[in-house]
Amino acid sequence: MITSFLHNARLLTTTFGIIPLLYGSLGLEYRTEEPLQADDIDILIPETFLTDRWPEFISILTQNGYTLTDEHEHTFEKDGLHYSYASLEELETFAGISADAIPMLREDGIIFRLLTLEQYLAVYTVSVKDGYRIDVRGKKDAEKIALIRKKLKMLARPMDKTDP
Repeated sequence: MITSFLHNARLLTTTFGIIPLLYGSLGLEYRTEEPLQADDIDILIPETFLTDRWPEFISILTQNGYTLTDEHEHTFEKDGLHYSYASLEELETFAGISADAIPMLREDGIIFRLLTLEQYLAVYTVSVKDGYRIDVRGKKDAEKIALIRKKLKMLARPMDKTDP
């Protein structure tokens, strides 16, 4: 699924100059290297592409084999995978994370953003307070928070050193 994201990211970068943020379960899976059974690809992009430039965005994705399946949720489908786009700017309002604070990574020559573990913890901590997520995703979100905390604890633990 990461390969599909990278193809999409290349399209966004070359066509619009967007450096997308790999978000959601797939992003957390990529960050932690733990299988989380992501079932879609969540991508944050500059809000202008979801508002002022939305018709142009739809047109380019459609020309490249994507089908708009839910305009309200900005969701497209290609090859059986769903790609949902949301506003990068709303992340600061939602979880207090500025786009400038999100690290950029490069894979296969494609640059994209990916939250740190601390940033993912902030997102999921806020998310579990949302009514929809409590009812629908509560247990999975709680498991993700536990995974993130475990990973952060492992990173904070000093390495065992043996004196010679």
